[in-house]
Amino acid sequence: MIKKLLTAISLAGLFLLYVNSAAAQKVTVLQQSKPVSIRGLSVVNDKIAWVSSSKGSFAVTKDAGKTWSWQQVKGFETSDFRDVEAFSDKEAVMMSSGTPALILKTLDGGSTWQVKYHNRDTSVFLDAMDFLGKYGCVMGDPLGNHFVLFETTDKGKNWKERDILKSPAGIPGEACFAASGTCLHVFDNGLIKSNSLLMVSGGSVANLYMAPISAKKWVMQPLPISQGRPSAGAFSIATNGKHWVAVGGDYQRDSRTDSTACYSFDAGKTWKIAKAGPGFQSCVQHIEGKIYLSTGTAGTYLSKDEGITWTKIDAGSYNVCIKTQHGKLTLLAGNGGKIATFSLK
Repeated sequence: MIKKLLTAISLAGLFLLYVNSAAAQKVTVLQQSKPVSIRGLSVVNDKIAWVSSSKGSFAVTKDAGKTWSWQQVKGFETSDFRDVEAFSDKEAVMMSSGTPALILKTLDGGSTWQVKYHNRDTSVFLDAMDFLGKYGCVMGDPLGNHFVLFETTDKGKNWKERDILKSPAGIPGEACFAASGTCLHVFDNGLIKSNSLLMVSGGSVANLYMAPISAKKWVMQPLPISQGRPSAGAFSIATNGKHWVAVGGDYQRDSRTDSTACYSFDAGKTWKIAKAGPGFQSCVQHIEGKIYLSTGTAGTYLSKDEGITWTKIDAGSYNVCIKTQHGKLTLLAGNGGKIATFSLK
């Protein structure tokens, strides 16, 4: 009898531990019901963040997302700003997808914008942007069988298109997704002497491309993620030392959980499919230790084992999730102008 009672108490304790642990991981909506689709998100620190969206709009917060100051960029009210990278509450760079393809920079919190790149060629489609220090890169879908890359070494003041021979070659039907600005990653993981570029693709195939910034030769690795359709592939990548995670799937079949996430424990050399994958995900972020957060139209998921298994923590649909590199603030954003915060503890 005592043994059974102790067993029951033990099981009850484990159940309460699970409930408390699940309750601690929380997504809290900060604002919504605005007629824009947010895909660009940059979290500068624990107070300052920027979002960029459709209808030529952007917003800035200085109080960790409690209030947002929304504006439209004059002359570009119909542009779809799919990515933003901010350095402070005053300085930021925005990129638009579609026509015209744009790269803009502000030094006064968005009151005025300087046009750094403008192209009305409908074949030019920009997908993502990332910075590491003063170096930044914008990536676009292939033209002439090579992905388009623009680079800056002065925080977006000046941009130069990379020679086509120094950009990775794609195959017919391959492209990247302007879904969250995270299919491109500039990083320094201490494994090699030079900072590096990572790209993940989709469509006819799902590939990882990587190279030191100064290199001409790119290494390509196939990814075990859903592919073979224009709506399928790898949408986002995040790194933590040698531990890398990529997510995606098929946004037209967003409830499917097969081949939507994969992980590497050797800096992208080999990849394995997640054992318990999420639904379709358009963004993934490393939070701390072995913990990764991902989000998409299928909801928001958490992995505590470096991408091997995933647990759904929120059913809401978001496009992007970003954690600041200089603190703990993690924000999510999506359609309908919805912005939320993620709390791990």
